Amino acid sequence: MSHDTYICSRCGTGYPLDSLAFICDCGGLFDLAPFKPDFPPSGDFAAERSIFRYARAMPPFLGAERRWEDSWRRTTMGEGLTPLVSLDPSNPDVLVKVDYAMPTLSFKDRGAAVLVAAAVTAGAKRLVQDSSGNAGASVAAYAARAGMACDIFVPASTSPRKVAQIEAYGAKATLVPGTREDTAAAALEAATAGARNGTTFYASHVYNPLFYQGTKTYVYEIWESLGGRLPDTLYLPLGNGTLVLGACTAVHDLERLGLLSRRPKLVAVQASGCAPVHKAYASGSTVVEPVVNMGTAAEGIAIAAPMRGSLVLTALRALGGEVVTAPEDGIHAARHALAARGFFVETTSAATFAAFFGRVSAGLDEGVVVLPLCGAGLKSL
Repeated sequence: MSHDTYICSRCGTGYPLDSLAFICDCGGLFDLAPFKPDFPPSGDFAAERSIFRYARAMPPFLGAERRWEDSWRRTTMGEGLTPLVSLDPSNPDVLVKVDYAMPTLSFKDRGAAVLVAAAVTAGAKRLVQDSSGNAGASVAAYAARAGMACDIFVPASTSPRKVAQIEAYGAKATLVPGTREDTAAAALEAATAGARNGTTFYASHVYNPLFYQGTKTYVYEIWESLGGRLPDTLYLPLGNGTLVLGACTAVHDLERLGLLSRRPKLVAVQASGCAPVHKAYASGSTVVEPVVNMGTAAEGIAIAAPMRGSLVLTALRALGGEVVTAPEDGIHAARHALAARGFFVETTSAATFAAFFGRVSAGLDEGVVVLPLCGAGLKSL
């Protein structure tokens, strides 16, 4: 492969997929080389029952198209195409997308499926990843599907059930004491050493922008489910910003293709105990600075120093979105309220609803709303 897949966001240097690089030599994070997505799916792709029905809306791996298709067909587990249903049958204007109806019970399968298929295409033999739990389980599962060795680094405070799930797939789970940032540093060290010997793909949902090509399919599916339109408001959880960046990408894609007459309002939700992006948003800053994690039940979005935080903030502002916080005392109440409606989610998913319920109680009318159910409650028992 000689064509560039990645472009450094700082200096503009291009990198091919099979370089196994995950950060530029100058230290800049990767973006994707520009391309025009092909959407909506047609022909054989319209019959595909996974997120890869949108394969032609993902970056074309020029010079490796056949290897790319062979890779995703080998690794897909039918992820995506999740139900979009009303939260309460009596109110058709509030919809939930049951995105825990996935192979590993988490929406992170969307991004992991794309990353692992890309790793197979690049000829990697081993995957390294760091996660608060769900992304690690997703990457471990798809690594097992691909027959690849896998090392997952997680915070020592991660739910034991999530660690057990990672290990069940045959991956090695390394528990790292300290902060979420300490976990990322440990994985980065392992990934750097592995990349030097030409065997290891850093399947990072923060460093690698291909992950957002998977999460953008969340919005594509909503567009198809609603008959070629998006709702008035999309609520999204915000930690590292994997779903937010995917959603912003999808909205831009649909606009470029002339398939969107009106933008939805994007509302990104952080936990009040760990809200660096909200702090920057509220102050009018363009730079997201690290904060101290004061503690939150929403462990999956407790990211005190999001690597792409400033990019997330810029992307939201460009689309007229906003960042709000979920009160800590409302998270468990929201989780119980969802269970009473038949949806058992983990606490991180409940945080988004805690913010939404608070805004409804304040009398805010946001039209037709879609909220994600990102992780199953069984993960955090």
